[in-house]
Amino acid sequence: MEEFPVIWLVASLGFGLGMAFGATAQRTDFCTMGAISDIVFMGSWLRFRAWLLAIAVAMIGSQALHLAGLVDLNASIYTTTNLGWAGAIIGGLLFGFGMTMTGGCGNKTLVRLGAGNLKSLVVAIMLGVFAYMTLRGLTGLARVELEAATNVDLAAAGLAAGGIPDLLAHATGLDVATARLVALTAFAGGILWFCFKDAGFRASKRNIAGGVILGALVPAAWYVTGVVGHDEFEPTPLNSFTFVNPVGESLQYLMTFTGTTINFGIAVVGGVIFGAFVAAKASGTFRVESFNDADDMVRHMFGGAIMGIGGIMALGCTIGQGITGMSTLAFGSLLALASIIAGGVYGMKYLEEGSFGGALRAIFANQ
Repeated sequence: MEEFPVIWLVASLGFGLGMAFGATAQRTDFCTMGAISDIVFMGSWLRFRAWLLAIAVAMIGSQALHLAGLVDLNASIYTTTNLGWAGAIIGGLLFGFGMTMTGGCGNKTLVRLGAGNLKSLVVAIMLGVFAYMTLRGLTGLARVELEAATNVDLAAAGLAAGGIPDLLAHATGLDVATARLVALTAFAGGILWFCFKDAGFRASKRNIAGGVILGALVPAAWYVTGVVGHDEFEPTPLNSFTFVNPVGESLQYLMTFTGTTINFGIAVVGGVIFGAFVAAKASGTFRVESFNDADDMVRHMFGGAIMGIGGIMALGCTIGQGITGMSTLAFGSLLALASIIAGGVYGMKYLEEGSFGGALRAIFANQ
């Protein structure tokens, strides 16, 4: 009997994990943009705490895999010694602003698409096209030039990786393993305390379930690509959940099926859409939706485009950097995460005020 190729095994498991992600996000209404909007406009932190809980769970699981020697998180794109601080900040701001124009980030776009939202189909296409353009196409040259001018070589300072544990060890003299435990305890412990100190969140089974399940899927994905996908001849790139570049790769895969190879990210994208579709149909929430008017369509197309550009510059989205990147304790992910949130807040104020200047005035007026 012929052995099942590792690439197809990884893709199959990726599709399954994607289904679990899509179904969970659809049923729990897990959405980063929505979480930030709840805080800005209603003062509710419930969904934001669910997102933070996912980060903490992903951190604990991922660092456990690293400390056990099963997965080397320093082999991921997030902890490289080539620190792209400018890309993280500018890209994060662009992505955060873009997701407010579309009403959701990359993963929410796929979840809504599975649940029948045709607006999300247009957003996904725009996001994927502009992501691929920024990675390898027309706008890629500007990205490369920015990186060449601003990236910091941490290896020149003697660091082996761009993680917070490495920076902490370099600054304090601790060994990296001890610094990793200190950083993990501080970040994950602080997040868990913040989440569960709130009685409303403790009583919200849906938000807790969403945070725990989606957070646990991140280390599961690290295990699939890093352990199951290990092959001496054609190793699977170490990867977990992220949605900007994989959407672009998915579009290319659909258009050039015979000339490209499926990978973990493409399979996850398909799984998220299908999982959300199954969950929406099972719960009776599947609805075909379209644009209200031309302005609505233009806003969504613009938002999808700058999400694609920003997501590539920042090396990820609210999931790719906000949860997966943060699970590696990468310093660049922390920069990108803060920038995405800032861009999201500014975008919401822009929609509320109707101008860029008005949005700035509204933000500073609330300080």
